[in-house]
Amino acid sequence: MARLGTLILTGAAMLGMLAGCATKSNLPPGVRASVEVGPPPKSEAWKALATAADQDRIARLGLAWQQALDDANKTNAGDVRREGKLLLPRAGLPRPEPTPGSYNCRLIKLGKATPKDKSYESFKPFFCYVEVEGDLLTIVKQTGSQRPAGRLWLDDDPKRLVFLGSLALGNEDQPLAYGDDPKRNMAGVFERIAPFKWRLVIPWPQSTSKLDVFELTPVAQQPET
Repeated sequence: MARLGTLILTGAAMLGMLAGCATKSNLPPGVRASVEVGPPPKSEAWKALATAADQDRIARLGLAWQQALDDANKTNAGDVRREGKLLLPRAGLPRPEPTPGSYNCRLIKLGKATPKDKSYESFKPFFCYVEVEGDLLTIVKQTGSQRPAGRLWLDDDPKRLVFLGSLALGNEDQPLAYGDDPKRNMAGVFERIAPFKWRLVIPWPQSTSKLDVFELTPVAQQPET
Protein backbone atom coordinates (compact mmCIF):
# COMPACT_ATOMS: atom_id res chain seq x y z
CA MET A 1 0.00 0.00 0.00
CA ALA A 2 2.83 2.40 0.85
CA ARG A 3 4.43 1.77 -2.54
CA LEU A 4 1.10 2.32 -4.29
CA GLY A 5 0.65 5.61 -2.44
CA THR A 6 4.14 6.66 -3.48
CA LEU A 7 3.36 5.87 -7.12
CA ILE A 8 0.13 7.88 -6.98
CA LEU A 9 1.88 10.86 -5.44
CA THR A 10 4.71 10.62 -7.97
CA GLY A 11 2.20 10.49 -10.86
CA ALA A 12 0.34 13.52 -9.50
CA ALA A 13 3.58 15.42 -9.14
CA MET A 14 4.56 14.64 -12.73
CA LEU A 15 1.16 15.81 -13.98
CA GLY A 16 1.59 19.01 -12.05
CA MET A 17 5.02 19.57 -13.59
CA LEU A 18 3.63 18.93 -17.08
CA ALA A 19 0.76 21.32 -16.49
CA GLY A 20 3.21 23.96 -15.32
CA CYS A 21 5.35 23.46 -18.41
CA ALA A 22 2.30 23.70 -20.64
CA THR A 23 1.51 27.17 -19.32
CA LYS A 24 4.96 28.56 -19.97
CA SER A 25 5.51 30.54 -23.14
CA ASN A 26 8.57 30.65 -25.34
CA LEU A 27 7.66 34.18 -26.46
CA PRO A 28 9.93 37.09 -25.49
CA PRO A 29 8.98 38.97 -22.31
CA GLY A 30 6.13 41.42 -22.84
CA VAL A 31 4.83 39.66 -25.97
CA ARG A 32 1.43 37.96 -25.66
CA ALA A 33 0.16 35.14 -27.81
CA SER A 34 -2.85 35.96 -29.96
CA VAL A 35 -5.42 33.80 -31.72
CA GLU A 36 -6.91 35.01 -34.98
CA VAL A 37 -10.59 34.21 -35.51
CA GLY A 38 -11.61 34.23 -39.16
CA PRO A 39 -15.03 35.18 -40.50
CA PRO A 40 -17.74 32.51 -40.25
CA PRO A 41 -18.02 30.24 -43.31
CA LYS A 42 -20.35 31.47 -46.02
CA SER A 43 -22.61 28.48 -45.41
CA GLU A 44 -23.47 29.96 -42.00
CA ALA A 45 -24.50 33.36 -43.37
CA TRP A 46 -28.12 32.40 -44.09
CA LYS A 47 -28.56 31.06 -40.55
CA ALA A 48 -27.61 34.45 -39.14
CA LEU A 49 -30.37 36.05 -41.22
CA ALA A 50 -33.17 33.46 -41.13
CA THR A 51 -35.79 33.54 -38.38
CA ALA A 52 -36.00 30.63 -35.96
CA ALA A 53 -39.33 29.65 -37.54
CA ASP A 54 -37.83 29.50 -41.04
CA GLN A 55 -34.76 27.58 -39.86
CA ASP A 56 -37.18 25.07 -38.34
CA ARG A 57 -39.13 24.81 -41.61
CA ILE A 58 -35.96 23.99 -43.54
CA ALA A 59 -34.83 21.52 -40.86
CA ARG A 60 -38.16 19.67 -41.27
CA LEU A 61 -37.96 19.53 -45.07
CA GLY A 62 -37.90 15.72 -45.12
CA LEU A 63 -41.10 15.52 -43.09
CA ALA A 64 -42.76 18.04 -45.41
CA TRP A 65 -41.89 15.89 -48.44
CA GLN A 66 -43.25 12.78 -46.74
CA GLN A 67 -46.56 14.24 -45.59
CA ALA A 68 -47.15 16.25 -48.78
CA LEU A 69 -46.57 13.26 -51.06
CA ASP A 70 -48.72 11.03 -48.85
CA ASP A 71 -51.60 13.47 -49.29
CA ALA A 72 -51.07 13.95 -53.02
CA ASN A 73 -50.73 10.25 -53.82
CA LYS A 74 -54.13 9.56 -52.30
CA THR A 75 -55.87 11.69 -54.93
CA ASN A 76 -53.37 12.40 -57.72
CA ALA A 77 -50.88 9.54 -57.82
CA GLY A 78 -50.75 9.64 -61.64
CA ASP A 79 -49.92 13.37 -61.66
CA VAL A 80 -47.17 12.88 -59.09
CA ARG A 81 -45.69 10.00 -61.07
CA ARG A 82 -45.70 11.94 -64.36
CA GLU A 83 -43.65 14.77 -62.83
CA GLY A 84 -40.71 12.39 -62.29
CA LYS A 85 -37.68 13.85 -60.50
CA LEU A 86 -39.40 17.17 -59.93
CA LEU A 87 -41.39 15.60 -57.09
CA LEU A 88 -38.79 13.13 -55.85
CA PRO A 89 -37.12 13.93 -52.51
CA ARG A 90 -33.31 13.83 -52.45
CA ALA A 91 -33.09 14.32 -56.22
CA GLY A 92 -30.61 17.20 -56.00
CA LEU A 93 -27.45 17.08 -58.12
CA PRO A 94 -24.04 18.76 -57.63
CA ARG A 95 -23.50 22.37 -58.76
CA PRO A 96 -26.97 23.76 -57.97
CA GLU A 97 -26.20 27.36 -59.02
CA PRO A 98 -28.46 28.50 -61.89
CA THR A 99 -27.24 30.57 -64.80
CA PRO A 100 -28.51 34.20 -64.68
CA GLY A 101 -31.29 34.88 -67.15
CA SER A 102 -34.98 34.33 -67.89
CA TYR A 103 -36.74 31.11 -66.93
CA ASN A 104 -40.03 29.37 -67.58
CA CYS A 105 -41.43 28.62 -64.14
CA ARG A 106 -44.41 26.77 -62.79
CA LEU A 107 -45.72 25.90 -59.36
CA ILE A 108 -47.10 22.67 -57.90
CA LYS A 109 -48.60 22.67 -54.41
CA LEU A 110 -48.61 19.39 -52.49
CA GLY A 111 -50.40 18.36 -49.32
CA LYS A 112 -53.25 19.88 -47.35
CA ALA A 113 -52.57 22.64 -44.86
CA THR A 114 -56.21 22.34 -43.73
CA PRO A 115 -58.87 19.67 -44.42
CA LYS A 116 -60.56 21.99 -46.94
CA ASP A 117 -57.43 22.48 -49.08
CA LYS A 118 -56.55 20.49 -52.19
CA SER A 119 -53.90 17.81 -51.85
CA TYR A 120 -52.49 18.50 -55.33
CA GLU A 121 -52.67 21.68 -57.38
CA SER A 122 -50.73 22.65 -60.50
CA PHE A 123 -50.66 26.23 -61.83
CA LYS A 124 -50.11 27.77 -65.25
CA PRO A 125 -46.50 28.56 -66.22
CA PHE A 126 -45.10 32.02 -65.70
CA PHE A 127 -41.81 33.83 -66.18
CA CYS A 128 -39.18 34.40 -63.53
CA TYR A 129 -35.69 35.84 -63.63
CA VAL A 130 -32.37 34.93 -62.04
CA GLU A 131 -29.84 37.71 -61.66
CA VAL A 132 -26.59 38.46 -59.86
CA GLU A 133 -26.69 40.81 -56.89
CA GLY A 134 -23.25 41.28 -55.37
CA ASP A 135 -22.01 37.84 -54.30
CA LEU A 136 -25.50 36.32 -54.37
CA LEU A 137 -28.02 35.13 -56.92
CA THR A 138 -31.61 36.37 -56.74
CA ILE A 139 -34.86 34.93 -58.09
CA VAL A 140 -37.84 37.12 -58.97
CA LYS A 141 -41.25 36.01 -60.28
CA GLN A 142 -42.07 38.63 -62.91
CA THR A 143 -45.83 38.27 -63.35
CA GLY A 144 -48.95 37.41 -61.36
CA SER A 145 -50.76 38.69 -58.29
CA GLN A 146 -48.35 36.87 -55.95
CA ARG A 147 -44.68 37.24 -56.85
CA PRO A 148 -42.00 35.54 -54.75
CA ALA A 149 -38.57 37.15 -54.74
CA GLY A 150 -35.46 36.34 -52.75
CA ARG A 151 -31.77 35.50 -52.55
CA LEU A 152 -29.88 32.21 -52.76
CA TRP A 153 -27.33 31.43 -50.03
CA LEU A 154 -24.63 28.78 -49.73
CA ASP A 155 -25.44 25.86 -47.47
CA ASP A 156 -23.49 23.08 -45.73
CA ASP A 157 -25.04 20.68 -48.24
CA PRO A 158 -23.14 21.22 -51.54
CA LYS A 159 -26.12 19.95 -53.55
CA ARG A 160 -28.42 22.79 -52.55
CA LEU A 161 -28.70 26.51 -51.93
CA VAL A 162 -30.96 28.10 -49.34
CA PHE A 163 -33.64 30.53 -50.49
CA LEU A 164 -34.77 33.39 -48.24
CA GLY A 165 -37.30 35.79 -49.69
CA SER A 166 -40.71 37.38 -49.44
CA LEU A 167 -43.92 37.78 -51.39
CA ALA A 168 -44.98 40.83 -53.41
CA LEU A 169 -48.75 41.24 -53.73
CA GLY A 170 -51.06 43.00 -56.19
CA ASN A 171 -49.63 46.19 -57.66
CA GLU A 172 -46.62 46.45 -55.35
CA ASP A 173 -43.59 47.50 -57.39
CA GLN A 174 -41.03 45.86 -55.11
CA PRO A 175 -41.24 42.91 -52.71
CA LEU A 176 -40.56 43.52 -49.06
CA ALA A 177 -37.13 42.62 -47.78
CA TYR A 178 -36.93 39.29 -46.00
CA GLY A 179 -37.87 39.81 -42.36
CA ASP A 180 -39.83 43.04 -42.84
CA ASP A 181 -43.13 41.17 -42.50
CA PRO A 182 -42.91 37.63 -41.03
CA LYS A 183 -46.23 36.75 -42.69
CA ARG A 184 -44.66 37.37 -46.11
CA ASN A 185 -41.41 35.48 -45.42
CA MET A 186 -40.50 32.53 -47.63
CA ALA A 187 -37.76 29.99 -46.91
CA GLY A 188 -36.72 26.88 -48.78
CA VAL A 189 -34.02 25.10 -50.76
CA PHE A 190 -32.93 25.41 -54.38
CA GLU A 191 -31.64 22.35 -56.27
CA ARG A 192 -30.58 21.25 -59.73
CA ILE A 193 -32.44 18.06 -60.64
CA ALA A 194 -31.41 17.55 -64.30
CA PRO A 195 -29.42 19.30 -67.03
CA PHE A 196 -31.04 22.73 -67.45
CA LYS A 197 -33.72 22.04 -64.85
CA TRP A 198 -33.92 23.36 -61.30
CA ARG A 199 -36.50 23.44 -58.53
CA LEU A 200 -37.24 25.73 -55.60
CA VAL A 201 -38.86 23.84 -52.72
CA ILE A 202 -40.70 25.73 -49.96
CA PRO A 203 -41.56 23.48 -46.99
CA TRP A 204 -44.49 24.36 -44.75
CA PRO A 205 -45.39 27.55 -46.68
CA GLN A 206 -47.70 30.12 -45.16
CA SER A 207 -50.49 29.14 -47.55
CA THR A 208 -52.77 26.22 -48.46
CA SER A 209 -50.21 23.42 -48.78
CA LYS A 210 -47.49 21.50 -46.98
CA LEU A 211 -44.95 21.86 -49.77
CA ASP A 212 -44.61 24.26 -52.72
CA VAL A 213 -42.40 23.15 -55.62
CA PHE A 214 -41.37 25.64 -58.31
CA GLU A 215 -39.85 24.23 -61.50
CA LEU A 216 -37.38 26.43 -63.41
CA THR A 217 -36.18 25.79 -66.97
CA PRO A 218 -34.27 28.37 -69.04
CA VAL A 219 -36.15 30.33 -71.69
CA ALA A 220 -34.85 29.35 -75.14
CA GLN A 221 -32.71 32.10 -76.62
CA GLN A 222 -34.18 33.61 -79.78
CA PRO A 223 -31.80 33.88 -82.74
CA GLU A 224 -30.70 37.43 -83.54
CA THR A 225 -32.02 38.91 -86.80
